[in-house]
Amino acid sequence: AWATIQEVEKMGGMTHAVDTGWAKLQIEKCAAEKQARIDSGQDTIVGVNKYKLAKEDAIDILDVDNVAVREAQIARLKKVRGERDAAAVQAALDALTAAAKDGSGNLLDLAIKATRLRATVGEISDALEKVYGRHRATNQTVSGVYSAAFGQSAGIDELRDLVDEFAAAEGRRPRLMIAKLGQDGHDRGAKVVATAFADLGFDVDVGPLFQTPEEAARQAIENDVHAIGVSTLAAGHKTLVPTLVKALKDQGAEDIVVFVGGVIPAQDYDFLFKSGAKGIFGPGTPIPQCAHEVLRAIRAAPSPASA
Repeated sequence: AWATIQEVEKMGGMTHAVDTGWAKLQIEKCAAEKQARIDSGQDTIVGVNKYKLAKEDAIDILDVDNVAVREAQIARLKKVRGERDAAAVQAALDALTAAAKDGSGNLLDLAIKATRLRATVGEISDALEKVYGRHRATNQTVSGVYSAAFGQSAGIDELRDLVDEFAAAEGRRPRLMIAKLGQDGHDRGAKVVATAFADLGFDVDVGPLFQTPEEAARQAIENDVHAIGVSTLAAGHKTLVPTLVKALKDQGAEDIVVFVGGVIPAQDYDFLFKSGAKGIFGPGTPIPQCAHEVLRAIRAAPSPASA
């Protein structure tokens, strides 16, 4: 801990460490090391990699129709916009943009005034974005961490050999894109998976946060990937995964294999398989096992010409 504190001090403090992305990378490095120790059995997680139940009890869940929720929220927004003073709202938003541009006013005060006139959070954000732009996070991943923490393993060596065989036969390594779709901002698990797959010999792309299924499909096609792994931790899988599969199909990329990983109720698995997912990896699935299944499905997928 003291060594980390000293390193942060040398960088100029924690603010700079966060701004450069260093702090986030250190967290992801620790997460990858921990996952490797769990997958290799060095660290025991009761019920995950040791003392597992022969049969897990079904867990009752509240199934929320997020399409209905979205439609209801859109209807509420339309109602608000229809009942407010549109001219007053626009004037308040213009004042917010002007103050941001020349620094002449208190942005918080102006935002509150716009809100009281029933301007939406999105409209206020757009008014400020005209001046400040929008933050674009740079995706960085650590390398070598997962394999180093996992240690020597015949299973890992065998998997790397299979990846090398694929590369020799196909002229390139199996390429995987890790995608975060919708409003799911939890990306640490996705970064761990990306790091581990890269250490196992895959070429890995990581999509930005908050992509739409259509954007993810387009990036996957442009990057010529073999598979997309959707990381889902915010219960949007029953809407986003079918939409992604459709987007790939609409763009003639049915050969790209879709996998889903994350917190997914077991009762949703059949729905996702029927929607086009080729594999589902829940919490506790060892990453080498995931990699084996992904590679097997990529090999079995039709070529672009025959898809």
